[in-house]
Amino acid sequence: MTKSIIDTFNEYFDIVPAISDELKNEVYKLRYQVYCLETGFEDPALHPDGMEYDEFDSHSVHYLIRHRKLGVYMATTRLILPCPENIEKLYPIEIYTKIDDFGALKHISRNCLAEASRFCVSKEFRRRKHEINTVSGISEEVEKVFAQDERRIFPHLTLALFTCLIKMSRENNVLDWYAVMEPALIRVFSSIGMNFIGIGPLTDYHGMRRPCTIRVDDLLNGVARKNTEYWDVLTNKGQFWAI
Repeated sequence: MTKSIIDTFNEYFDIVPAISDELKNEVYKLRYQVYCLETGFEDPALHPDGMEYDEFDSHSVHYLIRHRKLGVYMATTRLILPCPENIEKLYPIEIYTKIDDFGALKHISRNCLAEASRFCVSKEFRRRKHEINTVSGISEEVEKVFAQDERRIFPHLTLALFTCLIKMSRENNVLDWYAVMEPALIRVFSSIGMNFIGIGPLTDYHGMRRPCTIRVDDLLNGVARKNTEYWDVLTNKGQFWAI
């Protein structure tokens, strides 16, 4: 009998809150790998210590996805929380994009609003040869390293990062998200019930992206209507968010 996605994920992976300086450094190193080396979104010369971080990390929370057997971190994301010293401090989305649909935001309390950000899965995790024991890589001959059930989870790692966002939201009383997203991703997420609302025009921000928002309850309700197995992943069978 084939295991469910969530049971298989929990068998091979876990989600780790980056609450210590050591774990935050793992976040910043993974982000450097993805954003500076793999995608070129950020300039490596601006991060000579091999860690990518910015001013918003001082009021953000982070999670990592760790492979249990190998003990390596393969994905990460963060929620930028309201700045405790200045609730009106602008989020990146408010600085780098144009928001013009203020009607979609009128129900939102800034105290319960966060921006989903630095959403990444390392390509190197599955590409580099003969580096099974490094943070950045595993063998290209993936079928020799992982079980069939385990390999089945790889396409769902993006969904697992949303699980991290859901858990961080519950832990920090976040009800609504901002997000800057590529149109193709908006369409993909909509197909599984995540109906992000565009609140402004496309902006050239590491490629053409649209500022969006979504209420966490609406995201989960939309997914539940489309695919209950995905809802189980996002909420760890209801443990991370009540119906």
